[in-house]
Amino acid sequence: MTTGKRLAGLLLLTTALTIPGAAFAQGTAGTPNAGGAQAPTQEEVDRQEDPLLDEQEEEFEDPDISVPGGSIIVTGRINRDPTRNSTQVVSVLSTEQIARTGEGDIAGALGRVTGLSVQGDGYVYVRGLGDRYSLALLNGLPLPSPQPLSRVVPLDIFPTNVVASSLVQKTYSANFPGEFGGGVINLTTRAVPEESFLEISGGISGDTETTFSNGLGYYGSDYDWFGFDDGTRDIPPALQTFFDSGLRLSDVPLDPQQNFNQAPVTQLDIGKQLGNPNLIVLQKIGDVQPNWSAGLTAGTSLDVFGDGLLGVVLTGSISNSWRTRNITSQAVLADFSLDSDFVDNVTDNNVLVNALLGFGLELGDHQFRWTNLFIRDTTKLARFSEGEDFQDDDSIQQQQTAWYERQLIDSQLVAELEFGGVNVDLRGGYARTDREAPYEYTFTYVRDNAQGPLSDYFINVLDRQTGDATVVFSDLQEELWAGGIDISFELADGLSLTGGYAYSDTERYSERREFLFNAPTSFPDAVGLLRPDLLLGDAILDAFDVGLIESTQSDPAFIAALTIHGAYGKINWEPTLGVLLDVGVRYETAEQTVDPVEVFATPLNSASSTLLDNEYWLPAATITWEPVEDLQIRANGSMTLARPQFRELIFQTYYDPETNRQFNGNPFLVDSELTNLELRGEYYFGGGDRVSVAGFYKDIENPIEAFSSFSDNDQLTSFANAPSATLWGVEADLQYTFDLMNWGGFFESKELLFIANYTYTNSEISVGPDDTTLLFPNGEIPATNLFVDGVPLTGQSDHLANFQVSLEDVDVLQQFTLLVSYASERVTSRGTSGLPDIIEDPGLRVDLVARQGFDLFGSEAELKLEARNIFGRPYEEFQTDGTNRADINTYDRGMELGASLSLTF
Repeated sequence: MTTGKRLAGLLLLTTALTIPGAAFAQGTAGTPNAGGAQAPTQEEVDRQEDPLLDEQEEEFEDPDISVPGGSIIVTGRINRDPTRNSTQVVSVLSTEQIARTGEGDIAGALGRVTGLSVQGDGYVYVRGLGDRYSLALLNGLPLPSPQPLSRVVPLDIFPTNVVASSLVQKTYSANFPGEFGGGVINLTTRAVPEESFLEISGGISGDTETTFSNGLGYYGSDYDWFGFDDGTRDIPPALQTFFDSGLRLSDVPLDPQQNFNQAPVTQLDIGKQLGNPNLIVLQKIGDVQPNWSAGLTAGTSLDVFGDGLLGVVLTGSISNSWRTRNITSQAVLADFSLDSDFVDNVTDNNVLVNALLGFGLELGDHQFRWTNLFIRDTTKLARFSEGEDFQDDDSIQQQQTAWYERQLIDSQLVAELEFGGVNVDLRGGYARTDREAPYEYTFTYVRDNAQGPLSDYFINVLDRQTGDATVVFSDLQEELWAGGIDISFELADGLSLTGGYAYSDTERYSERREFLFNAPTSFPDAVGLLRPDLLLGDAILDAFDVGLIESTQSDPAFIAALTIHGAYGKINWEPTLGVLLDVGVRYETAEQTVDPVEVFATPLNSASSTLLDNEYWLPAATITWEPVEDLQIRANGSMTLARPQFRELIFQTYYDPETNRQFNGNPFLVDSELTNLELRGEYYFGGGDRVSVAGFYKDIENPIEAFSSFSDNDQLTSFANAPSATLWGVEADLQYTFDLMNWGGFFESKELLFIANYTYTNSEISVGPDDTTLLFPNGEIPATNLFVDGVPLTGQSDHLANFQVSLEDVDVLQQFTLLVSYASERVTSRGTSGLPDIIEDPGLRVDLVARQGFDLFGSEAELKLEARNIFGRPYEEFQTDGTNRADINTYDRGMELGASLSLTF
């Protein structure tokens, strides 16, 4: 293949990136061309000159990718590898590549990409930067998050069966939103299937720490197994009447006139309706059941309007999984002596239900996509903790039952249109997320270990000194409207111009109401021996006049909003053979507010409000140079930003069941601004085989960092702006395929695929003696109170490595894949008061996946077997002073085994 032909193809890709729909103007495979006979395409000419092109092209499938500013795949291009032919640094996971990893969700599959790691509940980190520096899009449009701690949607709620491709772009281009610190992750849903199909699937799995072992649970409601509540967890009438009244709890009882001419409501009435035994009584599960999943996916396409093709895809699935953790949870004092030492036994039952209905229309050179997505992710938590409070010399028992439901509803319409030399890309969507956590119960029993008749027993006298009982109701709703338009022109051969406008409006309402049962001093210690449901029984509450206290009365609810307007222009230009420029600038304005909501009739005059009103010019430039055939050198420079997340700005306590700690926001946070540089060399061996090496550098002004403190044995995490930070690193990526045909026999149709990548990242926070930061409600404080000069950014591992070797059959579906991933220690939160940072050690993880296709009753079937975390790598989160170690959140994870079967008709 000549260099001229390769550059001609590269120019076609550039046109596709800058002119929406241009890729389809070349003639989409399977789509009839309008009109009569046409002149041969450049691809057809190239094929006549080089018949080997057909064989090379078979190495790639065409991933379906929908991004702002146009498609990334040119269907008329000789070499369709998107990693090679994009003007930016990208990684694309097609349907087949996702399937090879065997992961059930997109977060797990993305964890195999160079420089990416997954932390917590499906948050994907790019080059060690936290999820705040990652931008997640669905079909080129933003998504609201159902998680209080994040504005970025956790990607583990997206099952792989609804996603056609996943694109990761690590260098910034002006067609994307400016909130782009480490990279953008764009998911494209299925649209137009090549042929009609129906796929039914099911699977079971388990792990050695949970399945068929002891666990914890509580009854809940009849439909909990399905991820839905049957009404048991609805707010009780007396409490709803109190909420509607606008009065404070101290104003109860509510008189008939204030109570809409109903009977008076007292604290006792409310308390009696909060003691449902089905939501309180903790039970031992003798043999935790295996995890199971089931799914159905169907699609069809038909010819319409003469030259059009209409496709419909429908998919739905459900999974029910269990996880038991025996967590070591310790807290230390300033001298690093133990403040408390607990073992938390936690069982989570997670149910994920999802459905997608997508319509795709290819009409000549125009494409339309209407996607409707529903995802519901529910966690039922049961926890029992026992340990020592060394400061009070008490022993503590604590139990918690909770129900967390997250739900996402999203509808999007995308049109990619071509009108001669003018191309128009239109996108619009509405999404809503909800998170509800009703009846979040916590009961604490205390044994004082002193001399007395009940000193050897755990008791709870509901006075918050010797035991307590709390119930929390929290609710989060977020709505997002988004839209955009991109218009592109091809000004001349090798020169194209793209401009666009994007709008998004996000509004979030967050409410948390916590109630503590409050007994008088006359409450007998012997009654405190009762189990939780009996302790809150009507007879006990009546006999001892147990009341309620609302601890969240100061700031129970917040409303947050973020409105962004963005406009950009960029050019793609080939000034000389072998050199390609992508240069643009984005102007973006944003107004972000967080304000307390007055839920009471008498205003609280809270000061915990935030207003960030900023505008930015964000330039970006990438130059791609091909000095010799198959070698590309890229250089990129850009300016981007990272905004505080809503939850980080809200001065309201939130409990995270995953990390087993509480969080509180800081209304004084400000935006972070980033300067990004990258230099990369890429060499392509042919097919999908390649090797690349890159160096990158980021300078961050006002990075937002998490820090932790301890109070009454509870860890509280908050956030503050550090003065500045730098991050630099290198990454290397290798993919190579060995043909085993010459081995003969079993290997005659086999090939061996090696994929390896490694990322080294070094980051440092810069803090001087005169630097300050803002912390609510104190205001300006020395930055050295929270940060240490030279320490790494939170969430950043120095070393990330992935290795994958796959033995695959080229004629039939048969794959055996070994996956190895490693991440070195990283800081999850800053220590305060001179304490060391809290460290997470992900370590080494080894997985095996086998896939085998076969014929079953005349239909295509696939059997998948998985072994995850083969060596049982535990989860470790700890503090150490170099000699002693305190485990903050450490537990065994065990090995996971699974099997699934799918049948396609």
